[in-house]
Amino acid sequence: MSPSDDKLARYRRKRDPRRTREPMGEEARHGGDDERPIFVIQQHDASTLHYDFRLEVDGVLRSWAVPKGPSTDPRVKRLAIPTEDHPLAYADFEGVIPAGEYGAGSVLIWDRGHYRTLEEDDDAPSVAEQLADGHATIWLEGHKLRGGYALIHTRLEKGRDWLLIKIDDAAADARRNPVSTEPASVVSGRTLGEIAAEEGKDDA
Repeated sequence: MSPSDDKLARYRRKRDPRRTREPMGEEARHGGDDERPIFVIQQHDASTLHYDFRLEVDGVLRSWAVPKGPSTDPRVKRLAIPTEDHPLAYADFEGVIPAGEYGAGSVLIWDRGHYRTLEEDDDAPSVAEQLADGHATIWLEGHKLRGGYALIHTRLEKGRDWLLIKIDDAAADARRNPVSTEPASVVSGRTLGEIAAEEGKDDA
């Protein structure tokens, strides 16, 4: 068993592969021959509508639920709640999780691409090390989002929640609100409603 398999144990316990088309971890990562780490942001209409922010780190997708979605305004701090690690192939998942399954509802690939750490010195900590320290800075190269973002651990009472904050750089734009103005999938061009209408009957 590979180290990434151990990291996916919690993910697999929550899902029945006979019922859901979500990847279980055996599938190939998105990105082909490009070895740069990937990120994906999935809009998820589950019990509440939210955005799942995922980063490729050490063979899995480290994941956070962002209730209000990412912002391009550096003044805005978005709550990011950590969830279980997901398999790399989840970056390709778009469809409907059947009723009765964990996270039931429609999933849309809102944005995805590659990312890099902003810590570029030879002895700079890796993204995994930065996350362990509670403060990671990354540069996103997506279709909708570009530029620097920071993930900051709040270290409050339960010690779980994080903040996702846009770094004030050339890609920052307080006037943009891509969460509301750019709702379609970057893969299929569909909205959540279209995904539910087209795939919901087959996955029910």
